[in-house]
Amino acid sequence: MTGSFSYRDAFSRNIGWVTPAEQEQLRHKRVAIAGMGGVGGVHLLTLARLGIGAFHIADFDHFDIANFNRQVGATMSTLGRPKVDVLAEMASDINPEMAITRFPDGVNGANLEDFFAGVDLYVDGLDFFAFRARQATFAMCARLGIPAITAAPLGMGTALLNFMPGRMTFEQYFGWGELPDAEKALRFLVGLAPAGLHGAYLVDPSAINLKEQRGPSTIMGCQLCAGAAATEALKILLRRGKVLAAPHGVHFDAFRNKLVRTWRPGGNRHPLQRLAMMIIKRRRAAERP
Repeated sequence: MTGSFSYRDAFSRNIGWVTPAEQEQLRHKRVAIAGMGGVGGVHLLTLARLGIGAFHIADFDHFDIANFNRQVGATMSTLGRPKVDVLAEMASDINPEMAITRFPDGVNGANLEDFFAGVDLYVDGLDFFAFRARQATFAMCARLGIPAITAAPLGMGTALLNFMPGRMTFEQYFGWGELPDAEKALRFLVGLAPAGLHGAYLVDPSAINLKEQRGPSTIMGCQLCAGAAATEALKILLRRGKVLAAPHGVHFDAFRNKLVRTWRPGGNRHPLQRLAMMIIKRRRAAERP
């Protein structure tokens, strides 16, 4: 055993599922990830172990003890440290040859052009409630023709959507526009997971409060997101395998051992989506004192 790094040796066990030529392609791909928290951090480390050679990562937040249940970078030794720095160090420890550019102010109107410069793929790792940033990043992907993946950790599962160049956009699917944040949250939740597999085993509904922007989470959901998103990333970057693009999606729930392929033509304009949102609104109204 030596302390020297070899890209070929480090990722040799990928060979068989990818060819040596494909591994070399991955080595020269650049992926952007906004958000280094629950899903974003594990997205980065998973793709680093796949052998992706360059990343743009963004986050303005610092690690807190409330992150311990699900965020791979959250430990006692990283409390108070910038998430973007901790995750960059962890990824570079996997592949010291990696080119990694940090955006410590998160993504915003001033840096979006730089954040997406030379990028082959965008993977969404933003907090559920980061509506403005998410809307801006997906709009930029649509404008620049960059494939974009979002995988949501819902309960003990993941709901995944791909937004591909020339196909249905994030805005066309979710229909956010200039709506209030509470409405965006509802549309995001219903749009991400039309099958709603996770709702059946939520033991304390009061833990979800869209108005206060809080909800429960699990490490299992985050890990499943990373596996699903990285697999889609591999297919997109290598142009091998079938990629389901929105309005098609996938929802897998490990707790219920269920996998559902979803299809909502028109996105949240679909009658079933509109019905689901109406039912949720009525339940909320009935719960108010």
